[in-house]
Amino acid sequence: MRFSFETPAMLNRLLVQTGKVSEEDLEQALVQGNGSDDGVVWELLASQKLTEDGLAEVLAEYSGCQHLKYDEFPDEYVELPSLPPKFLKEHLILPLRFEEGKLVLATADPLDKYTQDNIRLSVGKDLKILVSSQRDISRALEDRFGDATMGEIIEDLDEEDLELIGSEEDEDISHLRDKAFEAPVIRLVNLLITRAVESGASDIHIEPFEGQLKIRYRADGVLHDVESPPRALESAIVSRIKIMADLNIAERRLPQDGRIGLKVGGRKIDLRVSTVPTLHGESIVMRVLDRENMGYNLLSLGFDKRTLDEFEFLIRKPHGIVLVTGPTGSGKTTTLYAALEKINSPDKKIITVEDPVEYELVGVNQIEVKPKIGLTFANALRSIVRQDPDIILIGEIRDLETAEIAIQSALTGHLVFSTVHTNDAPSTITRLLDMGVENYLLSSTVEGILAQRLVRRLCPQCREAYTPSKLEISRMGVRNMKEIPEKIYRPVGCDECNQTGYKGRIGIYELLVMTDEMSSLVLENAPAQKLKQAALQHGSRTLREDGWQKVVDGITSISEVLRVTQEELVEV
Repeated sequence: MRFSFETPAMLNRLLVQTGKVSEEDLEQALVQGNGSDDGVVWELLASQKLTEDGLAEVLAEYSGCQHLKYDEFPDEYVELPSLPPKFLKEHLILPLRFEEGKLVLATADPLDKYTQDNIRLSVGKDLKILVSSQRDISRALEDRFGDATMGEIIEDLDEEDLELIGSEEDEDISHLRDKAFEAPVIRLVNLLITRAVESGASDIHIEPFEGQLKIRYRADGVLHDVESPPRALESAIVSRIKIMADLNIAERRLPQDGRIGLKVGGRKIDLRVSTVPTLHGESIVMRVLDRENMGYNLLSLGFDKRTLDEFEFLIRKPHGIVLVTGPTGSGKTTTLYAALEKINSPDKKIITVEDPVEYELVGVNQIEVKPKIGLTFANALRSIVRQDPDIILIGEIRDLETAEIAIQSALTGHLVFSTVHTNDAPSTITRLLDMGVENYLLSSTVEGILAQRLVRRLCPQCREAYTPSKLEISRMGVRNMKEIPEKIYRPVGCDECNQTGYKGRIGIYELLVMTDEMSSLVLENAPAQKLKQAALQHGSRTLREDGWQKVVDGITSISEVLRVTQEELVEV
């Protein structure tokens, strides 16, 4: 901001008289300002010949007001709806309290009578003016409203601090802990988390490299570089996050996992924290779990009508196994949670075993496995079958022992939901057979398998219509293509979507229903390709075909569908 000095020459002389700057520095600033007094203060601040605190002290003396520092600000500030945050930040005004019928406020420019008159009219009170530095007021406003820049936070750490924070093996643990509780480090970590939540990121990556600390957010399934702090702050940032996650800051040789619960902008957020040692320091990934922004609704996930009807029929069966498959980050847990929400009712008891519990479901008994104390998937499942459940959700079938317990639960009258990591629905059968599950048990218990991926939605503000080429269509490998559509859409990029061309994600699905014919093929140990052909003849869509329909509907692009289904080969 620019100061509204009434008599800049007098103020400049006062800077010299109080010893804040030297006569030589003042003359040099005058020369750089072409002999004008108006810009001298800015020249002095920019050249670091004058500190912000020094200027605030002189302004307080010049205007006859009290000087107030950051650590003298109150813990709570007066709330004034007539003075919005944007106005306060623009004019660097900090309302503090009401005192003897007056509004007490701190300002970086006590000579700005025009702004003070506006505040007086808006509030309907006389003012008592205190003077603080721009930095202190910006810091207090950031504490109150957020949105400080990373540069402003780092400015609060001088070079000596950076050297101390950045030292490696010789760092004392007590020193690390002290640095982790310093205000600038706390604000910096809070800023990284707040920005990630506001941008809709699902993961925060903090990665140390030689001479660089890289921060990346995963938004809509794709990693993006964001503004990063200096490499020297790596130890302090890692220590701060470890303290928040209740991890051991002294242990830097082994991986650790933890959890952070906090509120961001009034929203409850959970962060799953994972640390691993790398060549240049500890790498941290924080998975962002927004408890209040999670919609467990099958209708909103992207199912076409036929697939949705068939899937809802499967999840309402009295017993059997329903599997959801796909790579990490493909939305499997969200789909299963949405299925539980759909069928949850007072007459059903639902128990889940997860690693970890990502979101809390109302009316559902959720168990988080803890292998360190012996609470594994298998051990937990053996116990919950004696809890008289109607429906069981197993976070993932990873081994034969878990698979056998799931099958046994289905055979004894329970409906079991779980996930498996495979590329498509038919190969899930092959994967379970390879684990050692008997084919006759699979054919008699598995009711259906849903494979899925997440594709990014085209930004509706900037998507561009065009006519696709025959080559693009042939790459999709869609069966029974009668004619090329005249118009589909591709990404462009705008401010609304942060120049990515995409905003949000939607699922594409492939559902295999265990029909009599499919059960016979399983009993014959038929290969995955034969199972796929039988599913297609039954009317099932492949992942790529479901993606193509969303391309035709203008929801996503060809390149996006190809990106998430590269492993899928479809016979045309």
